[in-house]
Amino acid sequence: MNVMAHAGDNSTQAYNVERLRGDFPILAEKVYDKPLVYLDNGASAQKPRQVIDAMDDCMAHYYSNVHRGNHRLSQLSTRAYEEAREKIAKFLNASSDKEIVFTRGGTEAINLVASSYGRAFLSEGDEVIVTEMEHHANIVPWQLLRAEKGIVLKVVPVDDAGNFLMDKFEELLTPKTKLVAITHISNVLGTVVPVKDVIRKAHAVGAKVLLDGCQAVPHTKVDVQELGVDFYVFSGHKLYGPTGIGILWGPEELLNSMPPYQGGGDMIDRVTFAETTFQPTPHRFEAGTPAIVEAVGFGAAIDYVESIGLDNIHAHEMGLLHYATERLRTIEGLHIVGEADEKASIISFVMDDAHISDIGTIIDRMGVAVRVGHHCAQPLMDRFGIPGTARASFGLYNTKAEIDALYDALVVVKEMFS
Repeated sequence: MNVMAHAGDNSTQAYNVERLRGDFPILAEKVYDKPLVYLDNGASAQKPRQVIDAMDDCMAHYYSNVHRGNHRLSQLSTRAYEEAREKIAKFLNASSDKEIVFTRGGTEAINLVASSYGRAFLSEGDEVIVTEMEHHANIVPWQLLRAEKGIVLKVVPVDDAGNFLMDKFEELLTPKTKLVAITHISNVLGTVVPVKDVIRKAHAVGAKVLLDGCQAVPHTKVDVQELGVDFYVFSGHKLYGPTGIGILWGPEELLNSMPPYQGGGDMIDRVTFAETTFQPTPHRFEAGTPAIVEAVGFGAAIDYVESIGLDNIHAHEMGLLHYATERLRTIEGLHIVGEADEKASIISFVMDDAHISDIGTIIDRMGVAVRVGHHCAQPLMDRFGIPGTARASFGLYNTKAEIDALYDALVVVKEMFS
C-alpha cells in the first residue's frame, strides 16, 4: 500500500492543523465527558464557521427565491446562488458554469444520469459496467434501468487487497458497452481507481464514463477536462459543506442532449397545455425551488478548502493514513480490510471476537466516532465474506493525537473481548 506519497507532517508551518481546528465549532464539543474525536468524515464532514456564517448571513440578510423576482433580495440571493455555481465550475476546471447542475447530492446526480441519459440513449442489451466497490447509489439506479430497459449490468471485481483489476475490466469491455459508472475512490476501502486509464479504455469502445467523486473531491484535486470524463458527481456535505446539495458535471453539449429529469419551476422555457419547451442546461435539470441557502454554504465550503489547498490537505491526510495504518497493525486480532496499492485516507477494519456494533458503541463512550456497518456497499461486504466493518475516515482537521485516542479505545475493546 503506497501511503507515503505526499506524506505530510501536521506540525509544519505550512499546515497548522490546530489553527484549522479552531474553525470548526463542533470539535470543541465533548461526548460522554470526553473530547470529541470525529473520524466519520467519509459519511459526512463537519462544517467550518465560514460555512455556517455564510448560510446564516444569507438567511438573516438577503434570503429570497432565486431567478424569479426583480426585487433587491431576489437579485442578491440569485447572485449568491449563481456565484456558488461559478466557484464549483472553477473548482473542477469546467469549461463553463453551465456545466454545473445542482442536485440534492451525489445520489440524485447519479439517478439523474440514469433516468435522463439512460432512458434516452440506452437500449435493451446495452451494457453498463460498475465495480464491486460501488456505493448502493451507483448500483440501484442501474438496476432500476435494467428492469425498465433491459440493459446488462457488468461488475469489475477487486482483488483481496481491494485493488481495481484492470485486466478484468478490459475483458468486460465490448462494443455493447455504452456506459462505465464507477467510483473514483471507494468509500469503504479507500481504493483510488486508476480513472484516467479507465476513461481512455472506455472511450476506445465508444462508451461514456461517469465517476462518483463523493469520496475524491475532499482529498484530491479533480480536473474534469484533464480527466476527459463524461459525467462527474459529488455531494456538498463530504466537502465540509451542507447536506441536501451536490452537483452533476457534464459537458454542455451532452447535457443539452438529455431530456429533463423532473418538471416544473426554472426548468421551463414556455408552458402551454399543448406542449412545453425547456431551458438549456443547467436549469433544465433544476426543477422547483432550489436549495438556495445550501448552495451558498457549498460555495463557502469550496472557498474554505481552496484557501487551504487540496495538495496541502492531501499531504496532511496521507501522513495520518500512514500513521494510523502502522498503529492499528500492532493491535493483535485487528484486520484491515482494503490495503490497495493506492489509497485515500480511509481505514476499514474488523476485530476478532468483537462485533462491529460493539466496537462502535464501546469507543463512542470514549468520545471516538467511527462508522460501523456495511457503508451502503453490501455487495462489497459479500465479496469479502463479512457483514460489515468499522471505518475510520480522516479529514483536514484530524490529528495524530486523535489516532492515538482511536488506538487506545480499540485496545480497550480488544481487552474486553479477549
